[in-house]
Amino acid sequence: MTPAITLAGVTRRFGGATALAGVDLEVGAGEMFGLIGPDGAGKTTAIRLMCGLLRPDHGSVRILGRDPVREHRHVTGQVGYLSQRFTLYGDLTVDENIAFFAEVHGRAAYHARRDQLLDMTRLAPFRRRLAGRLSGGMKQKLALACTLVHEPRVLILDEPTTGVDPVSRREFWKLLSEFLSRGMTILMSTPYLDEAERCGRVALLHEGRVLDADTPSRIRSRMPGRVVEIGAWAAGGASTGTGTGASAGFGADVELVRRLPGVADAQVFGDRLHVTLAADAADAADAADAVERFAADLGRTSMAGAAVRPVPPSLEDVFIAHLSGKEGTA
Repeated sequence: MTPAITLAGVTRRFGGATALAGVDLEVGAGEMFGLIGPDGAGKTTAIRLMCGLLRPDHGSVRILGRDPVREHRHVTGQVGYLSQRFTLYGDLTVDENIAFFAEVHGRAAYHARRDQLLDMTRLAPFRRRLAGRLSGGMKQKLALACTLVHEPRVLILDEPTTGVDPVSRREFWKLLSEFLSRGMTILMSTPYLDEAERCGRVALLHEGRVLDADTPSRIRSRMPGRVVEIGAWAAGGASTGTGTGASAGFGADVELVRRLPGVADAQVFGDRLHVTLAADAADAADAADAVERFAADLGRTSMAGAAVRPVPPSLEDVFIAHLSGKEGTA
């Protein structure tokens, strides 16, 4: 089966700045793929190349086997693109916005599709409301409906949940799951690593290069070393487990932990510390020994008594390890 999206050796420069450097990606049909990375990683550039809005300086881009620049009209009929700053027409109603985008794509018989999308997004009761008077989450769902009214096979989303409240964000993901179940291919970029866990596969992108690309579980499994968690710590000698005083206490404690033997890095996760032990420490005959040695070393500091337990690495742990130069596959 032809991949839905392929980038082969893609490089794109803007003047003296390289936005993408030899990127190779392949997204299968019917897959949800996450393009993950911080601001400036090259996510939006990659998406604009996929949509035929930019040409690569080197390499090739294919959408459903076609060149999105040379065969732009055909590709745009098969792709729905929701940009970071999707512009609705505030002085048009919900119905009128959907009608406008259907007609832009040359779809005359769009009414059944419009009604289906309004039901799915729960916007039907608001179909005569001006778009400018919708809440932020409702505007995002309307933008998605406008993007899908021409029934594309591929949906490309550029940071669609940025600035959206948690409830609307959850509803948005439910919609994406529904479209995925119907066979649509979805590629989305996001700076939120928790969203990456919802994708079938992800690519970690940094400074225009792919650090790793695979399922979230496989990416986590390739991280060398061991991650341990230190429970909430309040100055005075005990693990609180409640977060009380943790924020104030962790400032100096992070540096204390980073200086302990075998520690590769330590990062604050709310009222916890995630500590990455060096790969050689975790390669001991009994991996539990590495955690015990760390706990013993910690017990000889002012944090004696703090709860320590091994935890699976998160994608954020992996990404930080990549950026710190600690991840062996970078």
